[in-house]
Amino acid sequence: MRFTRKEIMQDVYLTYLHQRKFKTCLLSVQLITDLRRETAGFNALVPAVLRRGTMRHPDMESLSAALDALYGATIDYTVRKKGERQCVGFVAQCIDDAFAPGREKLLEPVTELLGELLLDPVTRNGRFMPAYVDSERQNLLDAIRSLKNDKRDWAEVRLMQEMCADEPYGVLRLGDEGSVSRINHQKLYRHYQELLTTAPVEIFYCGSAEESRVETALLSALASLPRGRVARPEPIVLRRAPEEPRYVVEEMDVTQGKLSMGWRCETDDIPAMIMANLLFGGSSNAKLFMTVREQLSLCYYAASGFARSKRIMTVSSGIEVKDYDRALAEILHQLDLVRQGQWEPWELESARAAMDSALTALGDSQGAMENYCLGQNALGLDETPEELLAALQSVTRERIMAAAQAAHLDTVYFLKGKEETPC
Repeated sequence: MRFTRKEIMQDVYLTYLHQRKFKTCLLSVQLITDLRRETAGFNALVPAVLRRGTMRHPDMESLSAALDALYGATIDYTVRKKGERQCVGFVAQCIDDAFAPGREKLLEPVTELLGELLLDPVTRNGRFMPAYVDSERQNLLDAIRSLKNDKRDWAEVRLMQEMCADEPYGVLRLGDEGSVSRINHQKLYRHYQELLTTAPVEIFYCGSAEESRVETALLSALASLPRGRVARPEPIVLRRAPEEPRYVVEEMDVTQGKLSMGWRCETDDIPAMIMANLLFGGSSNAKLFMTVREQLSLCYYAASGFARSKRIMTVSSGIEVKDYDRALAEILHQLDLVRQGQWEPWELESARAAMDSALTALGDSQGAMENYCLGQNALGLDETPEELLAALQSVTRERIMAAAQAAHLDTVYFLKGKEETPC
């Protein structure tokens, strides 16, 4: 995949990918801002309210009719977390011009409508519509509260909140219930204006249109975008693990214990750490799955992940409460095996094949490519999937061992049923 990225307006960047194999084109416009506890809820609420209508299409019915007239184009709002960045905006998809009836040009009207949603929302007396804000605030509160419904995800959320309690990474992408409940239409409109003025903008396009045409359409649609003192992202916080790991136990109405663990990886050898994680628990042939789950039956599920921007590795597992000590010890033992280089050649090849498949598959989905590029741009990276794959292929056994040895346990979080015997 050959991406190009250029600045088309002050702190507005276009990542362009010319592709003819898709029958649709994808256009994404994202505002990038630091993830902060006091503003996360505001940022998450802004695109939801903007999506309710524009001055030209002041309600969902009118907006839906406009999209239907563009052969069923879609524009969805997004709220994403990339490292310690919060990315909010819109993703639009429509029939690519090459496949539109009569080769009708759809890029320009879709881009214009996207620009209206971002810059010309429906307002009254210079403020958002109170009814729209109240409705979307309630939806956001419901989404935040529903996080507890999936206990596996909730255990991972709580692990990060405990492990990164005083770091932006510990903040939920949707914000917290307390701050969201205090937002009103006046506060939100002021925040929206500030966000437009200060946030860098990342745009992604994938389709058959020439780059110059895409740029012209965007410059027209975003002509009124205010640009003031654009805020530069704060450096990502990297911490060392404490001398002794912290152990947190909480109770909920669960029938299955959820054991989540977090390590600080004090290494700059990212390719080696990615491979160490894959061998440990990041693939279906990894040690956690093959040994802890399949052979020893200590977990209903067990997998690890690595957040490269934060140098944090995590394990998520579901266990019987009575197996807590054994499961914890065995998970730590499997990581020790990686540190000691105790794996078979087929395990390393399987790990590399898993990454090869995942990175190659990016090219089969416009959404996956957009999400990958957003993460790269939001975090100040410029590595293509092909470059990452080449780096992974060259990683040696010694580098993997060294990276695994640089992982230090920070926090262990265990969620158990209220009637269970304490661990």
